[in-house]
Amino acid sequence: MGEKITKTRSAGNIISHPSANFGDRPDGCPIDILVLHYTGMQSGAAALERLCDPESSVSSHYLIEEDGRIFQLVDEDKRAWHAGLGIWQGCQDVNSHSIGIEIVNPGHEYGYRPFPEIQIKSVIELAQAILARHDIPASRIIAHSDMAPDRKEDPGELFPWQQLAENGIGLWPGCLGVAEISFGISGTAVSPDEFFYRLLEAIGYGPADSDEDKAKRTIAFQRHWRQNDISGDVDGECLAIAKVLASAITR
Repeated sequence: MGEKITKTRSAGNIISHPSANFGDRPDGCPIDILVLHYTGMQSGAAALERLCDPESSVSSHYLIEEDGRIFQLVDEDKRAWHAGLGIWQGCQDVNSHSIGIEIVNPGHEYGYRPFPEIQIKSVIELAQAILARHDIPASRIIAHSDMAPDRKEDPGELFPWQQLAENGIGLWPGCLGVAEISFGISGTAVSPDEFFYRLLEAIGYGPADSDEDKAKRTIAFQRHWRQNDISGDVDGECLAIAKVLASAITR
């Protein structure tokens, strides 16, 4: 695993690069979700330009380059346009509730690759600072693909979620390799797959209306919490991880 980061980045190290693509948050709307993305473009410069282009109608609060530089595009008290259509833990207006961080990486379309350690250091430092300012539960620190599994893959299976959790950012189950759990729910026996899909909803994933929806949610889950196998198949390891996560969120 990568190093543990304990010192947060000061505001003086953040480069202001304002985007016009934002609006006001609804009155009284709490900031209680943090969404991590990858840019999915061929360069950080191209992503920065697009996120600040009024014609694109997209933005994020921050962008982090591969060399660790942090750009602030939208003030945290404003509603950036980064999340789009999706749902997490019943929230269907994720933009209004969230802060979005775009992490420069070409993504699956342009040559997905590991995130440099210096970049992840900046992600950790920035996220720690955001969490010091806002009451964001660990279960609401998510991938873009978690809230929008039907259409998004980012930040993907190479993103070091365990390292972030070790630094106080998000959840990590700590149960890899566990292969067997009880499949019963409230005394009623159900199939392992059905148990798993119920657990996904308890964790925060939106309801699935078809087998295709279920497969996409399973892959999103695996990209975040079971990265060594993103086949979309439900197995004992997935069940064990999902059970631990659901228990941590609901207790």
